[in-house]
Amino acid sequence: MDRSELAPLIDHTVLGPETTPADVRRVLDEASEYRMNACIPPYAVAEASEYAPDVTLATVVGFPHGQNGHDVKRREGVLAWKAGADELDVVINVGRLKAGEVDVVRAELSELVAAAPIPVKVIIETALLSDEEKRRACEAAVAADAAMVKTSTGFADGGATIEDVSLMSEYLPVKASGGVGSYDEAIAMLDAGAERIGASSGVEILDGAPE
Repeated sequence: MDRSELAPLIDHTVLGPETTPADVRRVLDEASEYRMNACIPPYAVAEASEYAPDVTLATVVGFPHGQNGHDVKRREGVLAWKAGADELDVVINVGRLKAGEVDVVRAELSELVAAAPIPVKVIIETALLSDEEKRRACEAAVAADAAMVKTSTGFADGGATIEDVSLMSEYLPVKASGGVGSYDEAIAMLDAGAERIGASSGVEILDGAPE
């Protein structure tokens, strides 16, 4: 896959706790130059949508632990959409899922999907889940009519793996995120079934791609 084919599959990401407006502008500049998407903090969406109108903007909801209440996540998503976000990446409530409260997880996701008319990607945080729990999380995302499932926030101990991407791709398109830092790693995730890559190393990934 050459650079022009790979670039629109990458969400070039900056979500660290010390992310400044200058960091966001840098990522937007790089995304615009390389024709990537960008994934940025919610506080920066309105400014980013004006600064880089040509860049597809994703932002996060309930990030990074997913423990906000239903109404908070729904409101956060709606505010991000109205500020100019094109896509939302929402973290599930892992504790609810692990407690077997799948109906609660599904209802929370359904409320957000219904409230914000833009694609919603569901971050299931694979490093914290058993394979059976991953399947339950993916089933909840399907039932909620989510657009994609995403492996990781990057804030747990572990990121995307070939095995998790393969499992998740049985349910919905997958965004492989967490620890993908090179062209070869990105291609391995795509070969495993991913349709999007989330990475802070988008430039490095594309610089390693054939032109």
